[in-house]
Amino acid sequence: MGKADIPLSLHDKVALVTGGGSGIGFAAALSLAQAGAKVVIADINETRGKASTLKISQLAHNVHFVPVGVSQSASVREMIDTTVRVYGRLDIAVNNAGIGPDSVAIANLDEGSWDRLIATNLTGVALCLKWELQQIIAQAYAATKHGILGLTRVAALENGKHGIRVNALTPGGIETELTSAYVKDPRFTAEMNARTSVFGRFAQPCEIAQVVVWLASESSSYITGSQYQLMVALGWPDNCEDSSWSHALVNSVAEPTGRSWDDG
Repeated sequence: MGKADIPLSLHDKVALVTGGGSGIGFAAALSLAQAGAKVVIADINETRGKASTLKISQLAHNVHFVPVGVSQSASVREMIDTTVRVYGRLDIAVNNAGIGPDSVAIANLDEGSWDRLIATNLTGVALCLKWELQQIIAQAYAATKHGILGLTRVAALENGKHGIRVNALTPGGIETELTSAYVKDPRFTAEMNARTSVFGRFAQPCEIAQVVVWLASESSSYITGSQYQLMVALGWPDNCEDSSWSHALVNSVAEPTGRSWDDG
């Protein structure tokens, strides 16, 4: 099959289009929806954005509108959060939102208009990229950890006949050099402890080690293909510098009876 013959299917992909209420943005959103994508239309003009969303919804399913001011970081982040809340992920981003310059000579330049132009066309794209990339990178990392759980279950099913047990351990927030590297401001320590565990603190490595010993012992001789989540997270501080760091705290330990290995 040649490249020209490959169907343009975006089934189950999630696409975000800024400035999707009109013009190129609307055309892109419509085409993405017709190709099977779940589309989020983002626009500063709510009336126009909602009208465009309604038009596309009559031709394709799974289209959602979210208001956004791309020059404001909090607004852009809320746009990403809403996309993930509605559709579970983000795969495609079309950073189309922009405004045109005033038709005046430089000598007559209005500084306020210039500032708005830079804020929307340059800063807006930079902010969109910032939050979009953080979300997509976090998804990729999380996917690898969920993949470990799948491998754990398959390995348990395939190797039980050999007397091998395979289990996964997901400890969450542990007080280690790895976690301390992500916490750059000690002022956030109290909030982080309060929000990352129902106990109000990070776990100590020795507390996790005890579970590893139990899984490796005959006391868990009839347990295989299981996931052990050792704490319940309440959320991560909004002012943590790297919003994707929580995924980096997930580990996996796989172990068989009579034989031992670490996978993580």
